[in-house]
Amino acid sequence: MEEIADKTFFRYCLLTLIFAGPPTAVLLKFLQAPYGKHNRTGWGPTVSPPIAWFVMESPTLWLTLLLFPFGRHAFNPKSLLLFSPYLIHYFHRTIIYPLRLFRSSFPAGKNGFPITIAALAFTFNLLNGYIQARWVSHYKDDYEDGNWFWWRFVIGMVVFITGMYINITSDRTLVRLKKENRGGYVIPRGGWFELVSCPNYFGEAIEWLGWAVMTWSWAGIGFFLYTCSNLFPRARASHKWYIAKFKEEYPKTRKAVIPFVY
Repeated sequence: MEEIADKTFFRYCLLTLIFAGPPTAVLLKFLQAPYGKHNRTGWGPTVSPPIAWFVMESPTLWLTLLLFPFGRHAFNPKSLLLFSPYLIHYFHRTIIYPLRLFRSSFPAGKNGFPITIAALAFTFNLLNGYIQARWVSHYKDDYEDGNWFWWRFVIGMVVFITGMYINITSDRTLVRLKKENRGGYVIPRGGWFELVSCPNYFGEAIEWLGWAVMTWSWAGIGFFLYTCSNLFPRARASHKWYIAKFKEEYPKTRKAVIPFVY
């Protein structure tokens, strides 16, 4: 009975993740979360961005540590290997990225992160962290699928590493530029910025596409689709923001997030 209840809960959480994508994309087409270059007043109290990023991303680490040992595959070397890219990404996003923001030391007074947005992100990471950890540690049932497991893992890992490289190097460039310009904005140059305005978002979407291939699951596909639903409208809004701010200076050949396409 307990197993049935757990499976039902997991299924409802997974459906929530999958069906949350379209309304999120529609909403974000008209309303951008007020942080970063879209920062604006009227969203209540704020906290320092490094603290916000640390707190709202943290469920991906501590929830995994709580859930994973109770899964059927908790000590299967394949499940531990499979989950490692997810943990590496979120160790960077929860620990390293906030430290990099903190060290950049640009003024936080006008760039505070709204607590309401951090709370929403925290809630999403609780939901998604539960789904991904529970799937890999308990519900995935094809670890003994011979070479097919390894083909998916290797191909997905190559895609994941490519996306993570694009994501991290692009974020590093943005943080460096804000530090050099005392919290102000300039036109990013070089690397993937020559092709798109938001290569950091493009890279993250590529990461979770790789994760979907590795896990070969609706859990992975749902996460990838929600990532696109969340980040692509924001990338489009950021692209328009750059054009409005820099006008004729802004490169006309750049797309918003997908090179040569969108």
